[in-house]
Amino acid sequence: MAAPQTVRRPTLALTVGEPAGIGPEISIRAAWALREQANCVLVGDAAFLALTASLIDPSIRLAALSIQALRNGGLPHFGKERIAVIDVPLAAHVVPGTLDAENGRAVLATLDLALEGVQAGWFDAIVTAPLQKSTINQAGVAFSGHTEYLAEKTHTPKVVMMLAGQPAGGQPYLRVALATTHLPLKDVPGAITGAGLAQVLDILHRDLRDKFGIAAPRILVTGLNPHAGENGYLGREEIEVIAPSLAAAQARGIDARGPYPADTLFQPKYLQDADCVLAMYHDQGLPVLKHATFGRGINVTLGLPLIRTSVDHGTALDLAAQGLGLADCGSMEEAIRAAMDMVTASQRTASRTHSTKD
Repeated sequence: MAAPQTVRRPTLALTVGEPAGIGPEISIRAAWALREQANCVLVGDAAFLALTASLIDPSIRLAALSIQALRNGGLPHFGKERIAVIDVPLAAHVVPGTLDAENGRAVLATLDLALEGVQAGWFDAIVTAPLQKSTINQAGVAFSGHTEYLAEKTHTPKVVMMLAGQPAGGQPYLRVALATTHLPLKDVPGAITGAGLAQVLDILHRDLRDKFGIAAPRILVTGLNPHAGENGYLGREEIEVIAPSLAAAQARGIDARGPYPADTLFQPKYLQDADCVLAMYHDQGLPVLKHATFGRGINVTLGLPLIRTSVDHGTALDLAAQGLGLADCGSMEEAIRAAMDMVTASQRTASRTHSTKD
């Protein structure tokens, strides 16, 4: 009788984010809670994380490793009863709830190490805790966010921001991608172009298929204007840009439908057969998703040559200032689970591709 196969836990780099926020706490809690399913490697200041872990729960065991040791010998196997920590030292003492620009570069260094680890094969994916953009900029590094930084570092010309989560009450799983991201509202119409939508739809279709394992993704697309333009009476972007872009995508084999009025699209009867909604701008799509999934939602960067998930909330400095035990790690746990699922789906895609080539 053959011995049962051991399923390898995916190895995920968890960058712990802004040290004065809730990132370190939720990273430790989630990594410990899911240690049977995932090998979560914390990337941050080892001494600070050890102290934080001991205050959360003295039974949590961490095992620290220097960056040089990692580069020399790779990632050791510590087993399920210890959480590995790659030591990226902070420059200044941490006061919960109080930002310090002296730590900005160390926060950025955790991202650099996570990227290096994926490229070296140490990590299967990256999961990021929230950081504070201001401290990195005040440290002298121009920084606009995780998404843009990872795109720049991986030489990726176009990425797509997608949030996802499970609404309460048995509603369909909801994924919302954005055609534009952090733009002033007045700049959105000019940013929606045929070429841009083509890139977004191509990335969305490919990653839903290859990283989520959805064989034939169905994408529902919102209009830009109220009532999707009302046949041109409330704006012509739907007629002149969005509809032609969808027709061209369909000709490329992408099941993208619309444009639909955003105020009526987000109903279970429309979403139950959809794999993703593509919204035209940030505050068109994300308020609906965050209302339905907050505390269970995640952020995914599509288009990268790697897997990156994140929480759907910020650093919560005010909560961190009140002490440990108040932060909810639900979103971080969901981000870890999503990364695990994406690793599995990507491996299956790679296996099928390899078999086809053979």
